[in-house]
Amino acid sequence: MAQIIGFIGLGNMGGPMAANLVRAGHRVQGFDLAAASLNAAGDAGVTVVGSPVEAAEGADIVVTMLPAGRHVIEVWGEIAATVPPGTLLIDSSTIDVESARRAHALAEARGCSSIDAPVSGGTGGAKAGTLTFMAGGAAEAFARAEPVLKAMGKAVFHCGEAGAGQAAKICNNMILGISMIGVCEAFALAEKLGLSRQALYDVASVSSGQCWSLTSYCPVPGPVPASPANNDYRPGFAAGLMLKDLRLAQAAAAAAGAATPLGAEAAQLYALFDALGHGGEDFSAIIRMLRGTPGEGAV
Repeated sequence: MAQIIGFIGLGNMGGPMAANLVRAGHRVQGFDLAAASLNAAGDAGVTVVGSPVEAAEGADIVVTMLPAGRHVIEVWGEIAATVPPGTLLIDSSTIDVESARRAHALAEARGCSSIDAPVSGGTGGAKAGTLTFMAGGAAEAFARAEPVLKAMGKAVFHCGEAGAGQAAKICNNMILGISMIGVCEAFALAEKLGLSRQALYDVASVSSGQCWSLTSYCPVPGPVPASPANNDYRPGFAAGLMLKDLRLAQAAAAAAGAATPLGAEAAQLYALFDALGHGGEDFSAIIRMLRGTPGEGAV
């Protein structure tokens, strides 16, 4: 059923997601602070408006895709003061669990349904409509949100109550950051030992070393043609965003009293890579730093 959807945050992820909602037949009214993002969204069929409140006006559902928890709290505070009770609010940003729960509380105080539904799949998944959504919130809110999320993704999971989507996202991406470093270290070692990258890939991809970081996002050119390594590490998922997620995981671990030594080490390595000026490269480009050649081109 076609609905009116407000979409706030039309950047590299939000823009393609909003465009997929348009393709699914929904009327989407969107806002972003960046003129270029507004123009691109308008070209994709989004009705461009001048503020978050205008984006939410008359909408059945409002989706936010914003940089950090403070932005989500600010925007949800604005729109919760104006939307009618019963409006469904969905946040697909990746933020800290506590901010997600605060956003849910703002919605509840207004009589609105809400879910936190961060995504995995990067800009490629946003464009292709193949994202994975990890949702937290009441079962009734999830049931309302699920058809809309499926218009933007291929897999949608209800992970639990408020904040559970964010918890699933940061745990998943901690695994991803750790595994990518491990794969990069293995390829760097193989090079030193005279083992070809293709030989290592052929063995590890069907053996106990198999993982997504290897078979979908191989950090060296050649074995996986679609990986960023074959495009000079232009980002599908930028190293700076990986660092953000690892830091969120470490903050959550500290708050929960959980031991995450490998997650902590991964956060330190990505922080160093970012400090060297490589936060805008794909997160798999960290192999360059592990080789000791962070400024080199694809080899």
